[in-house]
Amino acid sequence: MTEHAGTIHPPKIETFDVAAGTNTDPKGHLRKVEQYRVEPFGLYLARPTPGRAQFHYLESWLLPGLGLRLTDFWFSPGHERDQDFYLDVVHIDRDGDVWRSTDWYLDIVLREGRGLQVLDTDELLAASAAGLISPADARRALEIAYATVGGLAAHGYKIHDWLSTMDIELSWQRH
Repeated sequence: MTEHAGTIHPPKIETFDVAAGTNTDPKGHLRKVEQYRVEPFGLYLARPTPGRAQFHYLESWLLPGLGLRLTDFWFSPGHERDQDFYLDVVHIDRDGDVWRSTDWYLDIVLREGRGLQVLDTDELLAASAAGLISPADARRALEIAYATVGGLAAHGYKIHDWLSTMDIELSWQRH
């Protein structure tokens, strides 16, 4: 855990204001969202990502009941990655049209139909040890990750197959 001693950060908080059509990123930058869609199981958003060399657009679903944010990054030429979806383990609050996600450090890279990789367990443990996330929240983050890995593995690492067992049907611009 010492590799994070100087770099560990508080949980990243992001705000999604559906009525205003904006997304405030963890650094406080206000971004215009091209599309929001509220469903009984979550919130969809799509927006460009100005100032990012690695990718130029993203689509995300916030799924509060699962503690996940699923993102499809549209990578720029030369920056492609071997991934189909990026899953952040998060806590999501909602107050009317304003949704807020708190990133609980753990990430899952999904290679649709091929496998997955869990990232940043060391970062979660370092944040917990530093008191930046409560032991209860750290435990919940691990439980979410375990449930997600188990669900995806049981359904051949196909996100839509797994989610359909919970009556969650996601739509994307390019999937």
